[in-house]
Amino acid sequence: MSNSTERPAFSFFRNLRPNKARQFAVIGLGRFGRAVCETLHQSGYEVLGTDVNESRVADILAAGISAHAVVLDSTNPLALKEAGIFEFDTVIVAIGNYLQESIITTLNLKEAGVAYVIAKASSDVHAKLLQKVGADRVVLPEYEAGCNLAQTLTKPGILDRFDLDPEHSIVELKVPESFYGKTILELRLRSDYGLNVLAIGQSQSFDINPKPDRRLCQEDVLVVIGNKSDLDRLPL
Repeated sequence: MSNSTERPAFSFFRNLRPNKARQFAVIGLGRFGRAVCETLHQSGYEVLGTDVNESRVADILAAGISAHAVVLDSTNPLALKEAGIFEFDTVIVAIGNYLQESIITTLNLKEAGVAYVIAKASSDVHAKLLQKVGADRVVLPEYEAGCNLAQTLTKPGILDRFDLDPEHSIVELKVPESFYGKTILELRLRSDYGLNVLAIGQSQSFDINPKPDRRLCQEDVLVVIGNKSDLDRLPL
C-alpha cells in the first residue's frame, strides 16, 4: 500500500534562492504585483513597491506588506531614476494587463542598466515583445498556475521544483514506493532515466552527493536533476 501521508518540502531550494542582501522593486501593485511584494517582504527582503495608482500604494503601506512604496509613472525614465529604481538588483514589472506600459517600462529599465528584469505577460505575443526589448525573464502567471495545478494533480509525489530552463529542472520528490529498500546504484537512475541524484533528505537535513550504495526508505526525499521529459517518466 502506498504512503498517503503528506510531508512538506524540505526547502532544499532555499540555497538556490537569492540571498537576503538582494533588493527588489515591484512595479504595478495589482493582484500579481501585490502578492509578489508581500511574499518578498515576509521573506525578509527589502522591497520597494510602485504604482501609478495612489490608492494601491496607500493600501500596501497600510497593510504593512512593503517598507517602501511610491506613486510613479514607470513609462517616465526620469521618474524611475528619481525613485532609485535603476539601483535595484532585480525589478519585477507586474503591469502585464497594460501592454504598452509594460513594454515601455521594461525597455526603460534595461536601457538604464538594471541587471535583472522580470516582466509579467498577458499573452504569448506580449511575452515575445517583452523578450525583444530585453526582459531577462517573462512570466505568464495564468499559464504557470495551470501547469502547477496539473502537476499537483498528476504528480503528487513532487514536493518542489526549480526550473533551470524550459527543458531542465531540479525536483524535490517523495521516494516512490517501488524505490523502497533499493540503492541508488540498483535504481540505475542515470542510465535508465537520465537523472542525477543531488541529495537525499530526511528529518530536515540533506545528504549531498549520496554514495551509490545509499539505500532509500519511505521517509526519504530525493532531489534530482534532469530533463523534464525524463522526470515525467519517474513512477510518482
